[in-house]
Amino acid sequence: MTTALSLDLFHTPIGATRLPGGEWQFLVWAPLVHQVAVHLLEPKERIIEMERGERGYFSTTIEDLPPGTRYFYRLDNSRDLPDPASRYQPGSVHGPSALVDLSSFHWSDKAFTPPSLERSIFYELHVGTFTPEGTFDAVIERMDGLVDLGITTLEIMPVAQFPGSRNWGYDGVFPFAPQNSYGGPQGLQRLITAAHERGLAVALDVVYNHLGPEGNYLGAYGNYFTSRYHTPWGDAINYDGAGSDEVRRFFIENALYWIRDYHFDVLRLDAVHGIFDFSARHFLEELKVSTDQLSAQVGRRIFLIAESDLNDSRMLLPRNRGGYHLDAEWSDDFHHSVHTLLTGEKTGYYQDFGRVSDFALVLDSGWCYTGQYSQFRQRHHGNSPHGISADHFVVCNQNHDQIGNRASGERLGQLVDFESLKLAAGITLLSPFVPLLFMGEEYGEQAPFQYFTSHLDHDLVEAVRRGRHQEFAAFGWQDSVPDPQDSGTFKRSKLQAELKNVEPHATLLRLYRELIRLRKTYHLGGDAVRYISQVGEGCLALLREDIRSRLLILFNFSASLSPVDLSPWPGTWRTLIDSASPEWSRPAKQCHQLSTQPTSTKLHPHSFIVLEANAQPGA
Repeated sequence: MTTALSLDLFHTPIGATRLPGGEWQFLVWAPLVHQVAVHLLEPKERIIEMERGERGYFSTTIEDLPPGTRYFYRLDNSRDLPDPASRYQPGSVHGPSALVDLSSFHWSDKAFTPPSLERSIFYELHVGTFTPEGTFDAVIERMDGLVDLGITTLEIMPVAQFPGSRNWGYDGVFPFAPQNSYGGPQGLQRLITAAHERGLAVALDVVYNHLGPEGNYLGAYGNYFTSRYHTPWGDAINYDGAGSDEVRRFFIENALYWIRDYHFDVLRLDAVHGIFDFSARHFLEELKVSTDQLSAQVGRRIFLIAESDLNDSRMLLPRNRGGYHLDAEWSDDFHHSVHTLLTGEKTGYYQDFGRVSDFALVLDSGWCYTGQYSQFRQRHHGNSPHGISADHFVVCNQNHDQIGNRASGERLGQLVDFESLKLAAGITLLSPFVPLLFMGEEYGEQAPFQYFTSHLDHDLVEAVRRGRHQEFAAFGWQDSVPDPQDSGTFKRSKLQAELKNVEPHATLLRLYRELIRLRKTYHLGGDAVRYISQVGEGCLALLREDIRSRLLILFNFSASLSPVDLSPWPGTWRTLIDSASPEWSRPAKQCHQLSTQPTSTKLHPHSFIVLEANAQPGA
């Protein structure tokens, strides 16, 4: 049975949603067609015409449909397509959508409060390769270990429905539908409530700069895309042309949906430099205003974090200073500085880094390039983040991009020695910024993280293969590029979690746990007073002090024993942690003790040391 309801088309959820009385309300934006009908496939096949409203919206309300009912939208009596705002694709990206009653789930996280970014430690994971099963429920089984490690926030790579069962997630084509092979909507809800029960916040990586090519039917409904701007993935999403109000609404509503219906605490916005919007009010600003309003309604803080390679402070500045007021931004400069110092690589975008002075600039402000000339870009790059606090920058020494977008997907542990791997951990977790770990990093995972797909379109498969080879030309990597479509590429990328129980992995895991404990005990996140200086050819000193403690952290990036003059920091110091000491070395490694005196100390190659002055935490 259908009913005619007077809908406020601009305040009604898009897609198919269940009303309090049990009816299902359907709303779709389809200005490019004249007629739209709901084609129900069960319990009895039937076709129900939808009413056309303003700006190309079509709507109807249908009674007596059980959750799980499969349906298409029929366009102009000729073409059946899935719902662009489908909540679930039980079969594939080409099959019917299914009704989902998200309100029926029992949430047990009413008392949960996510930590501030200053107190956060992120852990990025890919659901499909994090466990042998590759499901949301399997992630739950590993959560206690992450809590024990000291992680505060799980960051899940994109879960929007993509073709097949193997994908990084950035080829998603149904932004509202959790991946069927991961466990669908109910599996994702179980994961989030389980995380909150353990005190873990959850972040979701969302993609608002493009959609994948296979199963992308949005263009059949409306002008979601524009050829005025070009992205690496094809035509850009239409955020500022004719019809862009409805396109903006679609993606803003998607963000609110993940927060409201799935209780996500953080959204990580993928590659916002691929969002082209020259209107007076940028999409990112509108998105932040909308999420802030929802945050006030639900009574909990929601964070938006941008991935951007622009080094543009407008992402973070308040709106009264011309900014979008996002909560944080990934700092590529941090990763690139650390990577080049530890590996010596100087190809591609790494050619702009490699000096200890570069890293000093990053530690001082959040990124290195604040308007200087970039050799890689062959132009001046970035602007100043002066005055923006450290908890606005998310940093890492590894992530899915920097590993997976190498020809062979090698992790840092395959590129540097054990001492350098420990140094990378110290740099990231002792910095004033928000640290992010990539799954398996904490114990030196040896499995690569390679690029994998399971497309069904043969021409697309070949195009992806060619594209992967072309992508590495600037880096000069001669490794054979794994076939993304080969299931073996996916299987090779699964974690080998049993490694954490054998050496030297167990020692590295213990070091990560201690560094996180140290970070939390001494409140190293945020803007406690810090002074950064280069000491010697390859060493940096980071002084952190507040009313609780005074810490001097020394990093040695060189391959030689380096003396450090402590006279600029007079006082009596005691060693809290020395990465070169026998406690943190490989089994049976002979390592002589450092000679620490009031006026000087010596740093072993590729090591760090944390010294504390007389004051104790809390004193």
